Amino acid sequence: MRLIGLIFGTAVVSLLLVFLVLPTLLVIPMSLGTAEYLEFPPQGLTLKWYAAFFRDEEWMAATWFSLRVALATTFGATIVGTLAAIALTRGDLPGKALLQALTLSPLIVPHIVIAVAVFLLFAPLKLNGNFFGFVIAHTMLAVPYVVITVTAALQRFDATLELAALNCGASRLRAFFAVVLPDIAPGVAAGAVFAFLASFDEATVAFFISGIEGKSLPRKMFEDIDFNLTPVVAAASTVLVVVSLAVLGGLQLLQSRAKAASAQARGEVQ
Repeated sequence: MRLIGLIFGTAVVSLLLVFLVLPTLLVIPMSLGTAEYLEFPPQGLTLKWYAAFFRDEEWMAATWFSLRVALATTFGATIVGTLAAIALTRGDLPGKALLQALTLSPLIVPHIVIAVAVFLLFAPLKLNGNFFGFVIAHTMLAVPYVVITVTAALQRFDATLELAALNCGASRLRAFFAVVLPDIAPGVAAGAVFAFLASFDEATVAFFISGIEGKSLPRKMFEDIDFNLTPVVAAASTVLVVVSLAVLGGLQLLQSRAKAASAQARGEVQ
């Protein structure tokens, strides 16, 4: 009976994974079709839509704009999120539960609500369609991911190691950078990757605060779906997927190397 349940559960999970991944996989052959419109299965194979994507100034401007915003967001969200996680994990703050709820609220509140609020706030400040406006909005959305991953890393950290460094005469700042940060680095790196993806792939808020000059790649894709539906959109989607997978793959590689180095260090100590 247990074997039947295991097989049934595995089959259900496999079907769900296929259902979630299949639309993403279908975009790839659609981006290689020879027709002037999206079709599946494609009647022929060509790379001309990728050439059109990389040669188009508007597509390239939107892509580089999204990359610059995502990198700036990653930097800002990683710093703010790490500091917030330390304060929420170790600090004895008044209203700590409320502060934690507010920090994680962008994960709970629908993005359409956040988008409307950000648009109304940014409009009089002339931050709509602005690089700094995008960075501020996306940092707000990305910070919760960093807080969650760093908090989990801090909860696994052995605080006696930091106390030992302090007893040996190290300042709190030096103890953090020499002892705490190397130990929680995988959590910080994971949070940074999620912050990058949260910004680079974000569409709802970007749709509201984009302008004529400051336009993200997801917003450009929305426009082409409405007014110029060609396989270039599928090519852009594939590029978006490839970048996301490359970033996740890089994180996995770094974590694997960190685990190997940690295991090696433990072996040398023993």
